[in-house]
Order: sequence, then structure tokens, then C-alpha cells
Amino acid sequence: MAIYAQVHSPAPPPGPASPRLPALRHIGPNWYATVMGTAVVATAGTALPVRVPGLRGACLVVWGLASVLLLAVLAARAGHWALHRNQARTHLLDPAVAPFYGCLSMGLLAVGASTLAVGQDVLGHTAAVAVDAVLFVVGTAIGLAAAVAIPYLMVVRHRPAPGTASPVWLLPLVAPMVSAAVGPALVPELPAGQWREALLLACYAMFGLSLLATLVVLPLVFGRLVHQGPLPLALTPTLFLVLGPLGQSTTAVGQLADVAPDTAAAPYASAFTAFAVLYGVPVMGFALLWLALAASMVVRALRRGMGFTMTWWGFTFPVGTCVTGAAGLARHTGLTAYTWLAVALYLLLVTAWAVASVRTARGLIGGALLAAPRPLRPATARTT
Repeated sequence: MAIYAQVHSPAPPPGPASPRLPALRHIGPNWYATVMGTAVVATAGTALPVRVPGLRGACLVVWGLASVLLLAVLAARAGHWALHRNQARTHLLDPAVAPFYGCLSMGLLAVGASTLAVGQDVLGHTAAVAVDAVLFVVGTAIGLAAAVAIPYLMVVRHRPAPGTASPVWLLPLVAPMVSAAVGPALVPELPAGQWREALLLACYAMFGLSLLATLVVLPLVFGRLVHQGPLPLALTPTLFLVLGPLGQSTTAVGQLADVAPDTAAAPYASAFTAFAVLYGVPVMGFALLWLALAASMVVRALRRGMGFTMTWWGFTFPVGTCVTGAAGLARHTGLTAYTWLAVALYLLLVTAWAVASVRTARGLIGGALLAAPRPLRPATARTT
């Protein structure tokens, strides 16, 4: 969902001289957010409850870009582990970086979902289902592993100090929620009966585990803001990460309700549909409240000199989940208000994605994003 800002990590111990690719040394797991943020533009565009001429074709192009980005980041991360293993281990043991390992799962799941949503126009339905199924299985396995491993490391190795809770702590916890939201699209592709019902209930289980884990972390994050003040300037965009579990959970219950009638018994199917509205409406309301708060903090940070960092990708995927969540509520309630909300949020998503993409391309061409991290500026810093 977003990216860690520039943080210093201890230098690896010197070893025997060997060829190195400096450009890969600082490619961390945060780079998967570029994949997530790009793929969700395509998925959210196809989910809109309105038809815009040319939009599906544009979403198809974005899906192709997301697919290429996924392959590029996977290759870069593989090179990072192969050539800079000490640095990679340092990232894993750094409480500011380790949570971003959840982005690998979400990157795979996001591309898989966009492949089935729009990529089938090129690949065909059968091939798109196969790609989505593989990415769903692999992404879900990685996401569940990260949801256990990263909190374990935080307890036994990281031991973060009191009052240092960060929205990035949500990243490994929200990955199973992404599985819960994209899994329902594969339910109709399975044989009727036990297989479909098993996937449906597995998605509900992942919805529950991610939601309850999020409810544990959110009070820590808000408590940190109230007692310690605003985040450092470069980390301010990570406040948008809170929108991820809110929008994604609303999307999940809506998607699950769509496939429930052909999967679950009649009493449960109608209950799932009712739950999609009874849960989604208040959660979307809170998401809009948090969006207003986070946007206000970003404006404050910009006025104090916040420059571009990879954290700006936090403006993309979380907002995209709110688009699909609002689209689901429009579908289940029939209210035009949710239709326009989805459209407004999609315009915000596309704008944020365009800005982050252009600034990232500039940073890559100029080499700034591949250089060693710089110290964070405090939130209280003012520029003249």
C-alpha cells in the first residue's frame, strides 16, 4: 500500500570483493506498492457502476503495465537477495521495513485480480482464470505467512519502543483481506458444492482474521498520533494505509455476497447480502472520515516542505479499495450517492497514480530513488 520512507540501516559487514549492482542494494519490498497501485487502477476502473467510453481500453493498458511492473520488481528483488543478502536480512530485521513484506502478497493478488477483471480481453477467459488462480494461491500463502511471521519478528526481534506504532504495521495484516476480496471472483470457476463453499468460507475466515488484527493495531496507531504528534514528513502519506483494510473489507463483503446465492444455502445467502450492507455502510463512513483526516495531515506536511518519496504510492492502492467498496455498496443498495462516491474516489485514485508514476519515473531516471536513504525530517520542521 505505501512505502517506507528513507531510513538508515546498519551497514553490512565487509566481505570479499565481488561484483555488485548498486542499483539493487536499496530496492526493498516497498517497491511492490508500485505494482499494487497500478493494478488497482485497472480493477477499480472495471468495477465502476457507470460505463465510460474508452475506460476499459485504458484499464487494459494499465493492466499490461502492472503485469510488466510485477515481473520487473520480482526480478529486482531476486537480484537484491542474491547480490546484497546482508542488506536484505537487515531489512527483514528492521521494524520500519519488515512490514512491507506484506506488499509482495498484495502485489501478486492485485495483478491476478486485474487479469481476470480486464486481462481476459487479451488472454481469453480460460487463461485469465489460470493466471489469477496461480497468483491467488501463491499470494494468499505468502500473505498468511507474512501475517504470522512479521508480528512474530516484531515481538521477539524488533521489539519497537512504546509510542512508535506506524500505519505500515497494517501491511502484513491486510494482505489476507485482499485475498478475501479477490477470491470470490474464482468461486464460480470451481465445481459446484464443496469446492465453492470451501473457498467462500475460507475468504470469510481471512476477512475475519484480518479485520480483528486490524482492530488491534488501529488504536495503537491513533494513540501514537495523539500522544507523540504527527508522523515525520516523509511518512505522512502512510496515514492513507488505514483506508486499505476499511475499503478492502467493504469490497470483500460485497464480492462475497455476489457469489453467495449460487454457493451457500438460501438462509445464509440472504444473510451474507444483508451483512454486506450492514457492515459496508458504517465502515465506508469511517473510511471517509479517515480520508478527510489523512488528507488534512498531508496538506499540513506539504506546507512544511514534504517532498516526493516512495511513500506517495500510499495514495493509490488504499484509495482504490475504497472505490471498489463504494461500487459494491452502489450495487447492493441501488443508491446513486454511492455511484458518484465511487466515481469521485476513482478520479482521486487516477490523479494520485499519475503523479506518483511520473515522480517515480523521474526518480529512477535521475537515480535518486536508487541511492542510499536519507534521514527523515521531523513533522515539526518548517521551511521558509
